Amino acid sequence: MMEPSGPLPPEIYRRRRWLAIGAAVVALVLLIWIVSALRGGDDDQATDAAAASSSLSVTTTASASSSAPASESGSSSESPSASGSTDPSSTGEASDAAAPAGQCADSSLAVKVSPGKPTYPAGEEPEFGIVVTNIGNAPCDRELGAGMQQVLVYTLDTQQRLWSNNDCFPNSAADVRTLAPGEQAAFTVKWSGATSAPGCTAPREPVPAGAYSVVGQLGNLRSAPEPFNLS
Repeated sequence: MMEPSGPLPPEIYRRRRWLAIGAAVVALVLLIWIVSALRGGDDDQATDAAAASSSLSVTTTASASSSAPASESGSSSESPSASGSTDPSSTGEASDAAAPAGQCADSSLAVKVSPGKPTYPAGEEPEFGIVVTNIGNAPCDRELGAGMQQVLVYTLDTQQRLWSNNDCFPNSAADVRTLAPGEQAAFTVKWSGATSAPGCTAPREPVPAGAYSVVGQLGNLRSAPEPFNLS
């Protein structure tokens, strides 16, 4: 090591040298601390920005999911349609489910039922006619077999279900028909005048004289109810 030289004692120069070295070390430590602090602040800001972006993404996804329509599903009832006060040629209660290509959707069909006579005397079996009409603009196919057709009788006052042609004598024979626009398919069903239950599980009792209504149904498509009497 070089010996300090000058007019002052050597101890003075050594102290000055150590003070300069110490000041340089302190300055270097402060510089390192400042750089580290600045870098740490940048990392915190990047982390906060990433967290905010993630939160926004999750919120947006949740909002989009909650706004999706639910998917909506319905089932047909065995009580007469409330559309009985409307035009009897109306389509009644129809399912809006999409039909396969070439198949008749419920919205393109109309079902109408009518008693053969307004009043049937005791001992005469009532006869009902059911007519299916293509009210769409294009030809289409539809299963019109007896298993898909249903004629139901209700009490007129309490709308109690009394009988269906499929309760005791179900028929699964297929009958697929192509209906042109405006074309009709007509069927006739006779009723013995006795009650029935699904599956024919209950005793069959004669229906007394009174006022009743009849409803025609094809799958989920129901007609407007039509009144008739038993005397």
